[in-house]
Amino acid sequence: MIAPNPGLPNSGLPNQALQVLALAQRTAEEHVASAQHHADKIRTDALATAEQIARDAQAHANNVRQEADRVLNEARAAAELMAREAQARAEEARRAADKIVTDARQRAESIAADAMHGAEQLKLQAQQRYDDVVGSLGAKREALQGQIEALEGFDREYRGRLTQFMQGQLRALWAEAPQVTAEVIDDEPAAEEIEAAPRHGHYAVEDAEMIAEHDEQDR
Repeated sequence: MIAPNPGLPNSGLPNQALQVLALAQRTAEEHVASAQHHADKIRTDALATAEQIARDAQAHANNVRQEADRVLNEARAAAELMAREAQARAEEARRAADKIVTDARQRAESIAADAMHGAEQLKLQAQQRYDDVVGSLGAKREALQGQIEALEGFDREYRGRLTQFMQGQLRALWAEAPQVTAEVIDDEPAAEEIEAAPRHGHYAVEDAEMIAEHDEQDR
């Protein structure tokens, strides 16, 4: 309320004007109070809304963080599982490779041993065959040498007997000519022996040539 000033010239205004002023002042104060109340209410609602938004944001952030942690944990678990599986597969592959290498080495050693054994067997067989061939050749050579010596002896004997026979015939011719016919007739077996002797020697030579040819084929 505005108190009247008695010192002013207008101090004698009617009470109606004072009442109007008082009413206007009350109305202004009511409006100010209402505005203040409305402002306080708006501020309170804004604070409550802000707090709710902050709580919602915090809850959402917590949910997002939890979801991120869950996804991260799942990803970490999946990565660890993949790493373990990869390690297991690598170990399995290494074991398989080691087994393959071991089997291949054993197979190679077995093949090498078989090859060496086969080579030794072939060497022994070749040596045995060589010894057999050389031994048989030696025996055949000795047999041929014996046959050759026998033929040479027969040839010498034949030549000697032929020489003696011819010398006897010549002496008979020179000693007594009329008796040549009778002596020739008496000596016919000797002539048959002479004829048979070369034939026998010829067959012996043919036998020796056949044996030599057979030996050449065996070589």
